[in-house]
Amino acid sequence: MPVDDTSPATQILAVEVRGLKKSYGLKPILRGVDFSLQQGQRLALLGANGAGKTTILRILAGLSRPSAGTIHVTGVDLMRDAQRVRQRVGLVAHQPYLYEELTVVENLLFFARLYAVEKARERVQELMERLGLEKRARERVGALSRGQVQRVAWARAMVHDPHLLLLDEPDTGLDQEGQHLINDLLAEHRTRGGSVIFTTHQLEQALELSDRIVMLRHGRIAYRQESADLTLQALQEAYGEVVR
Repeated sequence: MPVDDTSPATQILAVEVRGLKKSYGLKPILRGVDFSLQQGQRLALLGANGAGKTTILRILAGLSRPSAGTIHVTGVDLMRDAQRVRQRVGLVAHQPYLYEELTVVENLLFFARLYAVEKARERVQELMERLGLEKRARERVGALSRGQVQRVAWARAMVHDPHLLLLDEPDTGLDQEGQHLINDLLAEHRTRGGSVIFTTHQLEQALELSDRIVMLRHGRIAYRQESADLTLQALQEAYGEVVR
């Protein structure tokens, strides 16, 4: 049975979304989405292409305005204080949001200073070392491979130690070594109370890495469940019903 995600007021919510709608012209993309996520939890957002997953992440990141609804990130109203929300969010998406003409270190220092990160050079150096980028530090991002660019995008997303990570197919282009490095960073992020919302088409990965599953169909939530209450077979069956 789907789980009611109404949380007691005493619980700390990393994200609270109510009545979220988004349309482009006359085309509705999101048709009234409601969900919440507690601090430290990981939410897998599943659904067919075009179901509205990326749109939700872009709205939460402050890159797109909703047509209707309310959104709070760590208690901050996104519509009233988008800049404050952006300070608390890190995004890894298909688009890396990097400057191709700048070097790796120049990109990371730019974003560290944009977020007013204390000891920016030390933080950037730490992330480059953690992600195996120190030998690429002086290379232009435009000259890097897809996998290397993805590592830089991860460093950019985490440079300000965000409360909430938004990950849209985040392992795209990463080799096995890169995936292991990212998994270590995600584990540390969670131990500090960080929360994650991610999309993936790999159901086994969704079940393994999440605390909760939410599935979208045509811009509406069609299914939600606690990951601990699911087997892979049950998730596959539910997914098949939702995306058919």
